[in-house]
Amino acid sequence: MTASSGFFSFLDPIYTVFGWLLAQFYALVPNYGFAIIMLTTVVMGVLTPLTVKSTKSMVAMQQIQPELKKLQQKYKGPENRQVLNEELQRLYRESGTNPFASCLPVLAQAPFLFILYNVIRGLTHHTPAGDIFPLYIPETSKMFTHLVNTEGKILTFGMDLALKPFDNHGSTFAAIPFFVMVALAVGLQYFQMAQINNRNKKTGQEIPSQQQRIQKIFPILFAYFYFIIPAAVTLYMVVSSAIRIVTQDILFRVGMSDPRRAAERQIPAKNADSSEAAPKTFKSQANNRSKNKRKRKER
Repeated sequence: MTASSGFFSFLDPIYTVFGWLLAQFYALVPNYGFAIIMLTTVVMGVLTPLTVKSTKSMVAMQQIQPELKKLQQKYKGPENRQVLNEELQRLYRESGTNPFASCLPVLAQAPFLFILYNVIRGLTHHTPAGDIFPLYIPETSKMFTHLVNTEGKILTFGMDLALKPFDNHGSTFAAIPFFVMVALAVGLQYFQMAQINNRNKKTGQEIPSQQQRIQKIFPILFAYFYFIIPAAVTLYMVVSSAIRIVTQDILFRVGMSDPRRAAERQIPAKNADSSEAAPKTFKSQANNRSKNKRKRKER
C-alpha cells in the first residue's frame, strides 16, 4: 500500500520518492534521526544554487543602497509614489537585484516541508481496523518492519519524532527535548540572519529596510509551525539551517559575495605592474649616474 486518499493524493508519487530515499538511508544507518539528516543533506544540495544566487542578490541589493536613497530623497511625498516605484523597479532591473531575495531559500523550503510532513504522517498510517501500515516506503524495507513492530513510533535519541511538542509524552521531562529542538530551530534561523548582518557591518554596508523586516518576521512565523508539526520535520529545519549557515560562511570567506574583493584583487595587479616598472626606473637612474660620472672624469 503506497497511496493515500485526499485532495493532495496526486502528490503521492513524490511522497513515494521521498519515502523510498528515507528508507534507503535508514537501511544504511538504522536510525531515523540520521536518515532524516541524510535526506536533508540531499535536499539542501539541490537548493544550493538557489542559496548562492540569493546571497549574491542580497549583496547586490546592499550595493545599490546609495542610489536607492537618492531616488527616495528625490521623489518624496505621496504624489511621487508611483514615479518612485517605477524608478525603483528600473534600478532593480538594471542592477539585477531583488529586494526579497533573502527569503527565497526559506520559501523554497516550503514544498519540501509539506512533502516531508505528509511522508511522516504516512509512516504512522493506521488501517480502518487500527493496524499500523506505513505508506510511501517499500514493504520489504527495514524501516517498514521496524515501524510495524513499534506501532508507528519513529524512535531516535529517546524521542518519538512523529510527535509534536504539545502531544502527550508521558511526562514533562520527556517533552523537554521537543521544545529544545524548536528553540534550536528558531535560534539557528536568527543566527543565520545575524551572520549576514555582521558581514554587512564589516564591509560598511547598510541593510535594506525590506530585508530587515523579512529577517524579523520569518523566524517568528516558523516558530508557530514548529509547534504544530512533527519533530521529524523540525529536525529537518534544524539541519537545513545549519547547512545554510555553513554555506553562507564559505561564500563569505571565498569572497564570492564580498563586493570589495574585486577591488582588492585589482590592487595587487596594479602593485605588480608598478613593481615591474620600478626596477626599470632604478636601472635607468643608475645608468644616468654612471654616465654623469664618466663625463666628469673626461672633463
